[in-house]
Amino acid sequence: MGVTGGVGQVEQAAVDAWQLKASCRGPQAEIFFPPAHAERKDEKLQREDRAKSICRTCAVRAECLDYAIRIHEPHGIWGGLNEMERKQMADRRVG
Repeated sequence: MGVTGGVGQVEQAAVDAWQLKASCRGPQAEIFFPPAHAERKDEKLQREDRAKSICRTCAVRAECLDYAIRIHEPHGIWGGLNEMERKQMADRRVG
């Protein structure tokens, strides 16, 4: 039990490490996810474009995208891709 628990803690620390380096941390994080209210298509595209521009310069973009695909994250911009783009990428990886 101690060994297994230790490995889990090491794996979790590795996940946390890349998240701590993410450019999306902080007050701008809200643009990476849809608002609680309905948004028009043009508003969604503008929000996603702003989020993706932050992703383009992020040092941990690849780790973020891999994480989102691995856990099947259903919401938001992760690694510079939205939900549909990640699904398409995951489908290509499988096929």
